[in-house]
Amino acid sequence: THWKHGGIVGVMGYGGGVIGRYSELGGMFPNVEHFHTIRVNQPAGWFYNTEELRWFCDLWEERGSGLTNMHGSTGDIVLLGTTTDQLEPIFEAMTKRGWDLGGSGSDLRTPSCCCGMARCEYACYDAMAMCHNFTMHWQDELHRPAFPYKWKFKFAGCPMTACSCPFDWPDG
Repeated sequence: THWKHGGIVGVMGYGGGVIGRYSELGGMFPNVEHFHTIRVNQPAGWFYNTEELRWFCDLWEERGSGLTNMHGSTGDIVLLGTTTDQLEPIFEAMTKRGWDLGGSGSDLRTPSCCCGMARCEYACYDAMAMCHNFTMHWQDELHRPAFPYKWKFKFAGCPMTACSCPFDWPDG
């Protein structure tokens, strides 16, 4: 790969949410010399209105590459490709609009959930409320990496959802 991962970029006061990317081919392709990625904390259940989606598209056309990834494996809105000097203005614009950075690095990753009771008659509990409350309570852990590895929480209201755990229980 011709990408260098630059963990030295970010926004003031946050340790997560920005994934630094530099290309060693910047001389040949100047538009990708700096191609940082921003993760945006998505709303519970991934419910958006078109006004907010248009706003993100406009912001990214102005300050980034215009490329987005809606809910990659992280669940976040992923804004692909911007330069270091654009990070603070992007963060300021998002904050004024009520949006926050998602998790990245060795921290709590952005919690995610299904649409639960909003669309499913079989939901066992309000997964969106649980995800929202969890996110609000642990928001600081999304921004200031304090763990030796990443932690991910996904809330599913479905009685048919399997649970997986990436470690062994002590008794078994």
